[in-house]
Amino acid sequence: MLYPLKFKPLFKEKIWGGHKLQTILGKDFSPLPNCGESWEIAAFNEASNIITNGFLKDNTLEDILPVYMGDLVGEKVFDTYGETFPLLIKFIDANDDLSVQVHPNDEMAEKLYGQNGKTEMWYVIHAEKDAEINIGFNTPMTREKLEKHIANNTLKDVLHYVNTRAGDVFYIPAGKVHAIGKGVLLAEIQQSSDITYRLYDYNRKDTNGKLRPLHIQEAYQAIDYQNTDNEPIRLHATPNKSTSLVRSPYFITNILNFDKQVEKIYADMDSFVIYICLEGHARLIYPKGEESISKGECILIPATIEDTVFIPQGNCKLLETYLP
Repeated sequence: MLYPLKFKPLFKEKIWGGHKLQTILGKDFSPLPNCGESWEIAAFNEASNIITNGFLKDNTLEDILPVYMGDLVGEKVFDTYGETFPLLIKFIDANDDLSVQVHPNDEMAEKLYGQNGKTEMWYVIHAEKDAEINIGFNTPMTREKLEKHIANNTLKDVLHYVNTRAGDVFYIPAGKVHAIGKGVLLAEIQQSSDITYRLYDYNRKDTNGKLRPLHIQEAYQAIDYQNTDNEPIRLHATPNKSTSLVRSPYFITNILNFDKQVEKIYADMDSFVIYICLEGHARLIYPKGEESISKGECILIPATIEDTVFIPQGNCKLLETYLP
């Protein structure tokens, strides 16, 4: 019988990465000098997390998906995505500003690369004073106007910046221009895709002293100029119940902030469920066993598990993600 799965993170050194994955989330990414991304649950582009618990230990998520199919991800999910795991779960530490970028939608990505597009969301775990996130433009935009700003090197003048704080949620559909600012640590839930078009990168050079490439023409095609929803989602979670954050065609994400026992029923869901622990520690009781989850950890509940009980030690905060 399948059981809640835990995984070994895949750490990614980045030119803009720092040390908050270690100092705040307790992750050991040595021997890397810094770490920008921790891929927590992935089976994409030759990167697949290794299972660290139970009888499937030392297998990867990519190994077991063709074996367990709908039992693992849900019958409808498997019918739609086959042996492609549909989500990629990350933590991101922006010790410096990330490039201003945009991702293509499914139609463009399929046509050019035979891949999914990239819609994503962010949950801000930590933000330093005056930290900012760029989401969209601060004025109505067309391709023609954008081309002029690119040519005149005035792109930053028309970007919409938000002073961000812990607890902010940003929903970033494909086609939305965006950038994570310096001093932000966040959890990212996204489609399994890594197609990124950079519009601006602060004339930053890579470790070989070369300017990192931009993808201006592709970005012009990818941008959704009609999407003007540029504000973070800020709400108060209902204690001890799942509170909705994002509902999209690609994932549904709730937040669960609890300090007493919570029972979760999945019988009618027909999807795997992923929990990302943002704060605290909890025991997870399922029909034939027990697991635990602590700050900075993620766990995947297979679709065949119909119910679980979470028992916190003090206060615990989880992101809960599944497919519609």
